[in-house]
This record gives sequence, structure tokens and C-alpha cells, in this order.
Amino acid sequence: MPEPGPSPRQSSLPAAAVHFGTHGHGRGIEAFGGGRPALPSAPALFSAPTLPPLPVPAEVAVPATVPVPGPTPALRRILRGPSGLGTAGLYPTRGEEASAPSESAPAGHPIPGLLYHPVPEPDPVRVEEVGRRIKAWAVDEVELFPADWEDQFDGFSLGRYMVACHPDAPTVDHVMIATRLMAAENALDDCYCEDHGGSPVGLGGRLLLAHTALDPLHTTPEYQPAWAESLHCDAPRRGYRSAMEYFVREASPSQADRYRHDMARLHLGYLAEAAWAQTDYVPEVWEYLAMRQFNNFRPCPTITDTVGGYELPADLHAQPALQRVIALAGNATTIVNDLYSYTKELAAPGLHLNLPVVIAERENLSARDAYLKAVEVHNDLMRSFEGAAADLAAQLPDPSLLRFLRGVAAWVDGNHYWHQTNTYRYSLPDFW
Repeated sequence: MPEPGPSPRQSSLPAAAVHFGTHGHGRGIEAFGGGRPALPSAPALFSAPTLPPLPVPAEVAVPATVPVPGPTPALRRILRGPSGLGTAGLYPTRGEEASAPSESAPAGHPIPGLLYHPVPEPDPVRVEEVGRRIKAWAVDEVELFPADWEDQFDGFSLGRYMVACHPDAPTVDHVMIATRLMAAENALDDCYCEDHGGSPVGLGGRLLLAHTALDPLHTTPEYQPAWAESLHCDAPRRGYRSAMEYFVREASPSQADRYRHDMARLHLGYLAEAAWAQTDYVPEVWEYLAMRQFNNFRPCPTITDTVGGYELPADLHAQPALQRVIALAGNATTIVNDLYSYTKELAAPGLHLNLPVVIAERENLSARDAYLKAVEVHNDLMRSFEGAAADLAAQLPDPSLLRFLRGVAAWVDGNHYWHQTNTYRYSLPDFW
């Protein structure tokens, strides 16, 4: 893989970080003053960028049976980003009011009672172009899937997914960074773990060798050629190798290492689930949620700064409070997947673990009651994510951190949008 370019300037932690976490812990954002404070103004971090405005979720009319809570004032401020002298250039077309969703309602129905924030329809021109490019990459560059999987690849709607999740990406090239990685991750999941030849038997060995496409092997000259050749031997490794090469061309060394770490977390989660499958073990609910904190979407929102064309400094990314925000975002988005894919997984052969199934088994609930409780678990995670993000933004108002928090929140919302609207893959159970 080519060497990544020089890292952008790394800012040292603001003085507020010295005292961060020493007061107000667990009390919500009201603990830091009289009510929920507005995010402090900050100077612009980027010179003359041309970014599209990042939409702020707004209320939309929905049936009375589908309550959709609006964003909290604190989260709305996070999504709106820094304001004040010098920041207008970050959002050249942004107005003071929240952007309204498209007048045409998206396909699919949201899960009744689920806490989520609607987003505008993603730019159709950008969606079409990303879709065209990702298919060309998958077919012509890496041979990611056989011809008879084409309808499934098209039905995944990767262009719509990634454009919705990265509204601040300055160019289609930037969106493609995330799109290739997402396509490669899903190919590995299908081919190694799931219903396209996957198996828990021997999974650890396959995952480790595939991980070397992300985290290169450093070995002797005698054995280096065999390893390099192995990166072309199957679709997951071809996809990982190529997607990572594109990624490191834009990412700093710190960003690339962050992504490798998150992918190792993902692979560890795959192994835990595989071990339970081999022993027919249904985990306790808390054990399942622990597994899902690793086997989840975390690698996707944590590259939001690379896709956005900037860098969150490593010292800010390492802050425990931000690590909590990222973990909660990954956990909430992954439970969204559990809920929307529930009927799809029930129709598959064998027992497929998801949160409603585990709750039903371990808490002796009916399928309906377990599903509705899983919705409550998701909502609790979402509230925790929003509260933790608001607390962090108020205590540590670094411009790059505020932008990163907006990017993670946009990914959370875009992920729900894609699950709700992807009627090719998902349908809801008849529980209401």
C-alpha cells in the first residue's frame, strides 16, 4: 500500500481539556450552568472550504401511531456547528433555520416509537454518481461479487446510504472513500460470516489474514511475496486491500491507524458471535450488547473527518468522553440494524442472534414484547448518545471536535434513513 501523506497540523488540547471530566459527570448538560448553554463561538478552522450545508433534522408530519421526537436543543446546536465571527465560510449556503426534509416522503415506514431524526433526501445527482462508481470499482477493479449477486449489490443502495451519512463530504471522491470501505466490509461479512458461504468454523484464521490487507504484514523477503499474493485470493481481501489503498491516500497516519484499530474491534466482535454460534449459546442481554459494541458500525462514523476533508486531532479523539460518544453512536446505529433486519433474519435458516431474539430468550418474553423492549433499549442508547455529545461540546468547544460531533450525528441519522428506506432488504414485523 502507498505511504499516506503527511499528517495535517495537530492542535494541542485546549485548556478546558485539562479539567475535562472533573465535574458535572453524569448530570447532563444542565450541570454546567443555567440550563442548556449554546455552543461557544470559535474561529474558522479551515480556509475557504466549499462544503454543502449540513442539514439539521426537523420535525415532519407522520401518522399519530409513529411518534418521532424532534432533536433536543443541545443536539440541534451540535448539528448546526460553531457560529460567530469567522465561521460563516464553513457553511456558505446555511441559513439560520433548520433545513426542511424533502417534500416527497421517503420509501418505507419508520419503526413506530423509535427515536430518530428525519433527514432531507440525499442529493440524487451525487447518489447516482457514487452508485455508478462503486459498482465499477466492485466489478472491474476488485471482482467483489459474482454475476448472480448483482441484484443484491444493486439493492444494497450504497450510493444513497453513503451520501445520506456524509452530507458534509466536499466531493464525490471523498464519499467514495467511505463507500469502498463499506462495500468491502459487507463483502467480508457475507463471505466469511453470513449467508454467502460464511461459517463460524475457521473464522479466526480468515479474519486475521484479511486484516493484514488493512494492517500490512512486515516479514522477511522470503515470505513477503506469498503474503502479497494472498491479498488477491478472495473477494474480501481484494476489497479490503483496494479500499484501504484509496483510504490512506487521503487519511493521515493517525486517521489510518484509528481505522485499523476500529476494524480490529469489529473482527473481535465477529469472533465472539461465531464462538456462540459454534456452542449454540444464547448470551445474556448484557453480553449480547457487549458483543454488539464491537461487532457494530463504529468504523464508519469514526472516519467522518477523513471523508469530510479535515482531521480531528488524535489527542481529542482519544478523550474518554469522545470515546463514549463514539461507542454510543455505534451501539445505537447497530441496534437500528437489529430492528430493521429482524424479519429478514427470522426467515434465514438457523438461529440468528439479534437483540429482540436474545431478549425474548433470556427474559422469557413474547416475540412482540421483546421487539418493543429492544426499541426502548435503542431509544435509551440514543438519548445517552445525544446527552454525552451535548455535554462534551459544551465542555470542550474545539472547532474540529464540534464538526466531528456533527459528522457522527449525521451518520447516525443517515444510517436510520437508509434502513427505513431500503425496502429491498427490510420490512417490519406486524407488531402494531
